[in-house]
Amino acid sequence: AIDLGTANTLVFVRGQGVVFSEPSVVALDTKTEEVVAVGSAAKRMIGRTPANIVAIEPLKEGVIADFGATEKMIAHFIRRAQRRERRRRPYRSLVGPRVVVCAPSGATGVELRAVKEAAESAGARQAYVIEEPLAAAIGAGLPVEEPEGSMVVDVGGGTTEVAVISLGGIVTKTSVRTAGNEMDRAIASFVQREHKVAVGTQTAERLKIELGSALPLGEGESAEMRGRDLLTGLPKTVVVTGEEVGEAIGPAVEAIVGAAKNTLDRTPPELASDVIERGMVLAGGGALLRNLDERLSRETGVAVHVAEDPLECVAVGSGRYLEELGHLLSRTSSTG
Repeated sequence: AIDLGTANTLVFVRGQGVVFSEPSVVALDTKTEEVVAVGSAAKRMIGRTPANIVAIEPLKEGVIADFGATEKMIAHFIRRAQRRERRRRPYRSLVGPRVVVCAPSGATGVELRAVKEAAESAGARQAYVIEEPLAAAIGAGLPVEEPEGSMVVDVGGGTTEVAVISLGGIVTKTSVRTAGNEMDRAIASFVQREHKVAVGTQTAERLKIELGSALPLGEGESAEMRGRDLLTGLPKTVVVTGEEVGEAIGPAVEAIVGAAKNTLDRTPPELASDVIERGMVLAGGGALLRNLDERLSRETGVAVHVAEDPLECVAVGSGRYLEELGHLLSRTSSTG
């Protein structure tokens, strides 16, 4: 199962769990079209490559922006997972694996087909697509098969997925293309505007992790960051405060809270009462933003619980879906 995220891709192998997590980045040689690096090695190259090598983030806002690079990235991850399996069970001959890939609930039919085709072109024997909020709810251990309302807020890199789930399906959902990456860009823009210093998104992400909060922090929290002075063109170090970072990410946090409110507003009364009784679950990398759970709880009046492992929640849920799918297909073939 592949959690194909805008920021990170996680791979789950049946019987082993999540085997690796890598940034969704591919470095390509533009002359030969060959893959130079994938994942962490490729991410380190962003902004540091010679003219003939380009580091690409092939997914934008949760969907495929560069089909060829995405296909190469998925193929790399599939081969890597297969190599692990061969080392673990060398006697077993491996054909192309059955693959489940996550996609945002707001993806169009064309975008869903692109995800499925990318997995098949990369060597999958069969490819299936599961919606991210459903996978997140399964991974968080919510009783999605029961006739009860379960609510999940999955804040990823490119999209925020909010859904109320009952009887194994999504009843009400909201997908907004505002999430962790939008916060990084907002911080970089703020620093450029207020301090006249240009910084990269990786530096902005570090500031978000160190100082970011969905609620105002106490005075005194700050961090040094280095960038390029826009006036002189020379390197410059500036001090950024937690208050400034909070101001920068404020609109993105508002959009996430708005998505949760919008979903609750459209939820049938019976399911809404279940959600109020049991609370909602916060998943995805964005769940690690300080005080986001408290901000959501204050704004919606619903208790908010952070998933046990928010970063791996979607991948684990996809893997459990894959295991159930395997049992279903086995039963179908044995009875057919």
